[in-house]
Amino acid sequence: MQTIKDLGKYTFPCLFNNSVKKFGSSKALSFVDTEPITYNELADMTEKVARLLASLGVKKGDKVAIYSTSTPNWAAAYFAIVNYGAIAVPLLPDFNEHEVKSILEHADVSGIFVASKMQSRVIMLADTILPFIINIDDFSVSRGKTLDLNQWQLNEVDVEEKDTASIIYTSGTTGCPKGVELTHKNLVWCAIQCQTVHRVNKRDKCLSFLPLSHVYEFTIGFVMMMLNGACVYYLGKPPTVTTLLPALKKIRPTIVLSVPIVMEKVYKNKIIPTFTKNEKIAKLYQKRFFQKIFHRIAGKSLKKSFGGRITFFGIGGAKLDKDCEQFLKDAKFNYAIGYGLTETSPLLAGSSPRNTKPGSIGPTMQGVTLKIINKDESTGIGEIVAKGENVMKGYYREDELTKATFTTKDDECGEGYFKTGDLGILDKKGRLWLKGRLKNMILGSSGENIYPEDIEFVLNQHPFVAESLVVEDEDGLTALVQLDEEKLNMKKITDDIMEELLYLKEHLLSEIKFFVNDKVNRFSKIKTITVIKEFEKTASQKIKRYLYNLKEKKDK
Repeated sequence: MQTIKDLGKYTFPCLFNNSVKKFGSSKALSFVDTEPITYNELADMTEKVARLLASLGVKKGDKVAIYSTSTPNWAAAYFAIVNYGAIAVPLLPDFNEHEVKSILEHADVSGIFVASKMQSRVIMLADTILPFIINIDDFSVSRGKTLDLNQWQLNEVDVEEKDTASIIYTSGTTGCPKGVELTHKNLVWCAIQCQTVHRVNKRDKCLSFLPLSHVYEFTIGFVMMMLNGACVYYLGKPPTVTTLLPALKKIRPTIVLSVPIVMEKVYKNKIIPTFTKNEKIAKLYQKRFFQKIFHRIAGKSLKKSFGGRITFFGIGGAKLDKDCEQFLKDAKFNYAIGYGLTETSPLLAGSSPRNTKPGSIGPTMQGVTLKIINKDESTGIGEIVAKGENVMKGYYREDELTKATFTTKDDECGEGYFKTGDLGILDKKGRLWLKGRLKNMILGSSGENIYPEDIEFVLNQHPFVAESLVVEDEDGLTALVQLDEEKLNMKKITDDIMEELLYLKEHLLSEIKFFVNDKVNRFSKIKTITVIKEFEKTASQKIKRYLYNLKEKKDK
């Protein structure tokens, strides 16, 4: 385990130099289907790209965007930017042309690394806001003049911990992307502290399929790996069953980072049907004693299909379905839960595979302080506020917004705490339990607090509901549901259940409404069910709630 004593300073140049020195001949980065490059080879590649940037006039403090899916070249581009004092502006691969233009203008970038398949989205911006464009696939320059790189001398740059390393533009559920300014210390400190949750060493293999432009994957799945000499393998394709399973079997990773929906789909579409298709087994499965046994059996198969060597399967970015988590716990699958935000680099709290408790996030990460303010007297639920070296510098060019995001001396916790906007409680053992977003909370007609996420958890248990969103309408609560088309279009079903299935299709919405209302309190009952063909989501697979706020739309 590498610490600040090994690095000297919380900066990327110090981290990078330490890793090259200690793990130079070790494998560093690769695609699933290619031969890994070593840390020494990554260092050579990084220096060449840094020379390229210098020849294009990039200097300390300049901002350079990266617009690409996750690749080894993405890593080299990032280190080439930040190791010499410039600032990286990573863009999510699913940002469209309009979003890219707005961000590049707001960040005032000097140029961009872009993947070939995405060049069409930026080529029209070349004459106005992009002095240079570099193809990240081969580092060829498609716009801008370069000098002979062999003659170009790289100058030493003094990079400080307080210097900005990245400006990360979030694609959040609220619909207002903001540039989160993170320093070298924010990111490197967080990567080092993450080791208090799970230690990494040079023998670890990480299979990566989330975007590196998302700080969750970046800090834990990249920086933490590079810090300790591990090897990261990039899927290079969208993470579907047909691409993920072969990669897991081939690489046999020890570490994987995921968002909840990946494991939830496995649980709902593979695990549950196994124990419900037979009537006798289904009855036994209803009893907790037998459920544990069945889960343990299914867990052995799941571990094997995931390569058989996973020691850390991290789940973050959104809240995990509690029944799915109970299955993972029973199955003794090495899953871990984490909570954080882009503004906190990201981790604030989390459980290692050794101490997970279904429904709970787990303890606060060492070095971070969490408090709950403005508590509801009856439930103890309040807003989570945080303080630590991983908390952002601020929102880029948004001083008033930055100021409003931190507590003042008049707040009950004192000044300087970052207001997460999330609701939760801290139990007597110091574990954090999430209860939803402050902005999502609905105030009932009698003044009661209604948490839509809790209702959605119930909705998502219905066998024909793929995903759901609960919003407020002028008449009450409306559930927007995306139906599981694969199950609705089942072809291989027996004659015994054909009639029942047809009846279910005809009366499905009424049945779903009864299903949820039978399980929630009287304040949380659904008035209307509406079918959504497909929800629009963020990079971490959260539904973009602002697009579906029915009450706001009607008010307008």
